[in-house]
Amino acid sequence: MNKKVLVTGAGGFIGSHLVESLLQKGASVRAFVRYNGRGDWGMLSDLPAESQKSIEVISGDIRDPFFVRKAVEGCDCVFHLAALIAIPYSYVAPSDYVAVNVQGTVNVLQACRDAGTPRVVHASTSETYGTAVYVPIDEKHPLQGQSPYSASKIGADKMAESYYNSFELPVVIVRPFNTFGPRQSARAFMPTAIAQALTMDRISMGSMEPVRDMTFVKDTAEGFIAVGLCDKAVGKTVNLGVGRGETIGAMVKMILRLLGKESTPVEQDSARIRPAKSEVKRLVSDNRLARELCGWTPKYTLESGIGETIEWIKANLRRYRPDSYLI
Repeated sequence: MNKKVLVTGAGGFIGSHLVESLLQKGASVRAFVRYNGRGDWGMLSDLPAESQKSIEVISGDIRDPFFVRKAVEGCDCVFHLAALIAIPYSYVAPSDYVAVNVQGTVNVLQACRDAGTPRVVHASTSETYGTAVYVPIDEKHPLQGQSPYSASKIGADKMAESYYNSFELPVVIVRPFNTFGPRQSARAFMPTAIAQALTMDRISMGSMEPVRDMTFVKDTAEGFIAVGLCDKAVGKTVNLGVGRGETIGAMVKMILRLLGKESTPVEQDSARIRPAKSEVKRLVSDNRLARELCGWTPKYTLESGIGETIEWIKANLRRYRPDSYLI
């Protein structure tokens, strides 16, 4: 309430939901979106008009340290979510992932250090764990760079850790497991499957065997805030996940059942399959630290979250190209 908060990556999927939740809680939000000549706010444009009027939107580039320094000025808390996140694109442009995810994070950390920011919340990803060595995955699980994306996020996480250890920057690393919900792009399997089921007579997917721990985006946003408010979390890494896993194939079947289209054939598209050593086969979280330390508990079931996601995609089908594979 009444705190000045910066959210980087505010125009993205999780970022826009985080901004929305912060506004509802009475925060004064500065939203950092990536500059473009169209003046596009990304998913922030989906927020109610009254909410949009309450946001201070700034457009820039996380790779520009001067702009980042200006963005963090006067903020009580910085939620750093800006990142390149599409795994398939990281195979094509790995150096971009280092520039944005690693150097961009250093820019944020240094700016917050210089400004004396009271709290920094850095967004990680469960992809840093790679294929599970053991399950459920706790915060002590080994990190494995199985894609240029995950390697860049490991680098970013370690820089955040180093700023806590070296300079006592009050930073916490939040490691969400797979998040889904309204506003998610077609690069993710769930909106892809839903959009295809609504418009096509068959579903084209990549590998159906990987197991994922799926958290509804509103729960993830609440988790970021809970961890950001938790003094005991400073200097730590905290998982956000439901604690249960389902195969991608099982979730596609659930989508088809909820849509009443169980008979729709599901085909495997080789173009959508990751390189063998890069595929992460099993991600299931141990979320006890978030529960016990920060009091966070996910509220949505997988089915209820998918139901909300289906309704949103039905109303926003124009944003998707179901017959195209987007990396």
